[in-house]
Amino acid sequence: MMQIAALDTWLPSGPGPAIISGPCSAETPEQLRATIEALAPLQLPLYRAGIWKPRTRPNTFEGNGEEALKWIAELKKEKGYRFAVEVASPAHVALALKYDIDVLWIGARSTVNPFTVQEIADSLRGTDIPVMIKNPVNPDLALWMGAIERISQAGITKLAAIHRGFSSFEKSRYRNQPMWQIPIELKTELPELPLFCDPSHIGGDRDMIFPISQESLDLLYDGLMIESHIDPDNAWSDAKQQVTPASLGQIISQLQTRQLNSNNPRFYQSMEEIRHRIDQADREILEAMAKRMRLVQEVGVYKKENNVSILQLARWKEIFKSRSEWAEKLQLDPDFARDLYRIIHLASIREQTAVMEEKKDEHAT
Repeated sequence: MMQIAALDTWLPSGPGPAIISGPCSAETPEQLRATIEALAPLQLPLYRAGIWKPRTRPNTFEGNGEEALKWIAELKKEKGYRFAVEVASPAHVALALKYDIDVLWIGARSTVNPFTVQEIADSLRGTDIPVMIKNPVNPDLALWMGAIERISQAGITKLAAIHRGFSSFEKSRYRNQPMWQIPIELKTELPELPLFCDPSHIGGDRDMIFPISQESLDLLYDGLMIESHIDPDNAWSDAKQQVTPASLGQIISQLQTRQLNSNNPRFYQSMEEIRHRIDQADREILEAMAKRMRLVQEVGVYKKENNVSILQLARWKEIFKSRSEWAEKLQLDPDFARDLYRIIHLASIREQTAVMEEKKDEHAT
């Protein structure tokens, strides 16, 4: 059984979500100091700064390393600020501990590699430092949970997850698609695990930070990690997704924290009535799906009798296009329809494969 400490035991933030902010990269001592001091009036419980920057391609700015840790140490000594940094190797962990960093996080490019995570976990044994684990680049819940479990098995109880979105080849308004169902499933599996949202990396654009942040709070996330820079337009990395400290203050002031329940009796009565209608609608959806799968089985029989392949790309493209168009006319999100029909298509292939396999079984008999 995984032991997970309550968030307020290592990141006390008062009422509302815990906000972590700071620059994508600690570029110079002047830039770091100016940004953090401009954020200070917001009284954030923790500041972030990129020390080592794992970039997709070489010959770009990859962080200032240990030199930037010295700048952080100076701010901590002078002002008592608390800092979080990303680590991607045991050497990073050793340096972060040397300079008394308060919280570590493991980035998406590290989480995707169990060998890297295990090396980091082994280097953390015997420490009590809080560790936050970002989701892997690819949408793989098991990989994310595996990274969390590895850090937990190293004896770390002060744990949190960070949802920063997932890479996709599809065109999207997001830099990294949120795929909200994956962090929701993580929260279902590990309800005690604090969950943070990183709207900067999900949106990839400062104009998207507020709506993504609000959506995450509506889904009961515990906190936010938002990149802030004293001069974001001239940032050395991820300029488009960083906000000024003043803009961050405006975003925080506009965020709403929803209550879990209501004391209004009419609310409960109305909710029960609506939920009953939802149950009926769900039954009708499943009956329609059962009917569709029976039709899919019929198609499989005809394909088997006529030696026709299961996958028909032209037909799939037609369905994929038309169903999203139907959804839009019905005032449904076409992206939702596309995601739904991907699942339906996979189920249809499984049904037809089962029909095809029946032929093999009969022949073998």
